[in-house]
Amino acid sequence: MLIKRNSMEAQGNTKAGPGKKPRKPKFAPITLSEEGGVVFLHFGNEWIQGAMRIRKPDWIELTYAQHMMAWMLFNKEPQHLVQLGLGTGALTKFCYRQFPEAQVTAIDLNPQVISVCRSMFRLPPDDDRLSVMEMDAMDFVTDANNHGKFDALQVDLYDALVQGPVLDSPEFYEACAACLTPDGVVSVNLFGDHPSYAKNFKALKYAFAEVICLPPCHEGNVVALGFNKRPELDYEALYERADQIKTATKLPAKSWVNGIKAWMEKDKPWRSKTS
Repeated sequence: MLIKRNSMEAQGNTKAGPGKKPRKPKFAPITLSEEGGVVFLHFGNEWIQGAMRIRKPDWIELTYAQHMMAWMLFNKEPQHLVQLGLGTGALTKFCYRQFPEAQVTAIDLNPQVISVCRSMFRLPPDDDRLSVMEMDAMDFVTDANNHGKFDALQVDLYDALVQGPVLDSPEFYEACAACLTPDGVVSVNLFGDHPSYAKNFKALKYAFAEVICLPPCHEGNVVALGFNKRPELDYEALYERADQIKTATKLPAKSWVNGIKAWMEKDKPWRSKTS
C-alpha cells in the first residue's frame, strides 16, 4: 500500500531514477536558542521543536509535551514505551527516569536530532532499557515484530515545514493501533487551529475505538488520546490517579482529567445519535 508523505524528508528521499537506490534524506539545519534558562530546538526557523530547562533537564518543559503523558492516567506500570519523533528527548528522558522497570524506545529519522539530543539535551546513552533508533516511524509501526507490544505510543512527528504531522494517514494510525497492547494508549501532538487537525482526527477515529482530545494549550497544540477499546471513565478513580501522578512527578494531571470530562460532555450529543 502506498502512503503519501508530504514532508521535506520524503521529498529528499525519492529515487533518482529507475533501479536506483533512494537518496539520503535531506534535513533542515538544526539551530538552538535560549531564553530564561530554557534551551529550544529549531529546524532552521522560528518554530520550536522541543525545549529543556537547563537546571531541570529531566523536566517536561512545554505544556503540550506534558499533555502527551496523559496516558499515565490509564496505566500505572507500563512495560514498554515508545516515542515517535525524538525532539529534545524530553518525553524519552522522563519515561526513562520515571519508569525504571520499563523499556523505552525512541525513533527519529534525522541522525542530527539524535546527536544533538545526546550532546546538548542530556539524553542518556543506550543501555539495557533505553534504545534510540535512527529510522522512519512508518517503517517502525508497520513492522509486524512491533505489533501488540507497547503500552504507550507517543507520536510527535513534525519537520521544518510544520504543516501538521508528517505521517497522518488512516493507515499510519491503524499501524500505531496495531503496535499497542489491548489496553495501550497512543498520544498524538496535533495543531488545534490548523487544517491538518480535521484530517488527523478523522484518521484517528478510523483507527481507534475511542479518541479523546485534551483542551488546546497555550502553544496552540492539541493532544489526542487513542484507545483500542473504550476506557472505563471512572472519574473518581481518575482524579485519585491524577493526585498520585502529581505527587510523584509534579505534572498537573488533574487538568488532564478535567479535559477528558469536558471532551466527553461535548461528545455526548454525537454519541446519543450514533449509539
